[in-house]
Amino acid sequence: MGLGLLLRGSIRAETLQLGDLMLGSRMKIGLKEVCEDDATHVGKLRFPYLAAGGRPEWKKAIMAFAKVQSGRGAGQTKETKSVGDGSRLAMFIDRVKLFVKAGDGGHGAVAFRREKYVPRGGPAGGDGGDGGSVFLEGDPQLNTLLHLYWTPHHKAERGESGKGSCQHGRKGRDVILRVPLGTVVRDAETGAILGEILEAGQRLCVARGGRGGRGNAHFKSPTRQTPRYAEPGEPGQERTLWLDLKLLADVGLVGQPNAGKSTLLAALSAARPKIADYPFTTLSPVLGVVSYRDFRSFVMADIPGIIEGAHQGRGLGLDFLRHIERTRVLLLLIPAISPDPEAEYRMLLQELKAYNPGLLARPRLVALSKMDLVEKLPEPLPSDVPLCPISAVTGRGLEELKDHLWRLLQGVPKGLSP
Repeated sequence: MGLGLLLRGSIRAETLQLGDLMLGSRMKIGLKEVCEDDATHVGKLRFPYLAAGGRPEWKKAIMAFAKVQSGRGAGQTKETKSVGDGSRLAMFIDRVKLFVKAGDGGHGAVAFRREKYVPRGGPAGGDGGDGGSVFLEGDPQLNTLLHLYWTPHHKAERGESGKGSCQHGRKGRDVILRVPLGTVVRDAETGAILGEILEAGQRLCVARGGRGGRGNAHFKSPTRQTPRYAEPGEPGQERTLWLDLKLLADVGLVGQPNAGKSTLLAALSAARPKIADYPFTTLSPVLGVVSYRDFRSFVMADIPGIIEGAHQGRGLGLDFLRHIERTRVLLLLIPAISPDPEAEYRMLLQELKAYNPGLLARPRLVALSKMDLVEKLPEPLPSDVPLCPISAVTGRGLEELKDHLWRLLQGVPKGLSP
């Protein structure tokens, strides 16, 4: 049965495409026009109800995408792309809300030794096992919190209760959640920072398991030879967490939309960000490894474009600037065809200052991009920062740019974390 789709007043046929989202070959649907009254309004998108013969997974996928795009999801999703046959949506998620519960401790046992030829064997209740804890572990293979966005609830196993004959209960299994490097963990109720994951294999306990209760064998004494009580297990910690991802990179690209940031990253590294001739082509940060001489390299991050007034929410706002807070060097891209390069440079600095004044203390370099479109350097130019004319299309100045960036990186210690 066909599915009608009305997207900003236009109807696309043959396949269902929402921006960069494509539901793959198994979900291709013939479209037909529907009345506006049959549509479900979600943000700027307008979806009709599935006809009686529609498959449930279609509706689930569409509504999940719409929920994120309308800002009601836990993660701040900015870009969507196809994965495999389209059975699942791949999105960049840099913020998620988690509900974690550590396991309760097992109860201590009340038991007595009853054995042939051993009269009055005394108390023999074993201890309860400790509850499992919830850990976050750094994984360098991850670069998004998508896997946690779909599964926000995590509960560790409780400890087993003690048994007779002084048998202790088994400890509950821990829950280990893998997160990308650069993840900051905050308590959702207090706002306190619980820790940061910066290294591969680093573990952070976010919910401690409860201690198991002691059995009655611990409470025997000359005056209390038959204790008939034991300790209950302690409850495990329960928390609501916010996980914020700040990508770890050496160089952060900053510039207005269509300044050539994605083109530069594609020219210097093997990354393939989306490149087009319209503003805000990049909707989520992209990392690329830039190769340098003698088998050395550094990581460059491309973030969505910044416009004047971004700190007031214009354009995509400053939400993605969190990803350059950990960069050691800032590379500001200004196109050579700009009518006033110096004014554009000052505007970018003002927006960075409005977000985090500490960013202005970072070493920075200005790259004049798109030099293949002009015959001479534009004027006026910034005078208080090094300049490097480049063209990502022709390759002009790219080696000199890498030399400049490498020298700046040598003067900044690694592990910079404002």
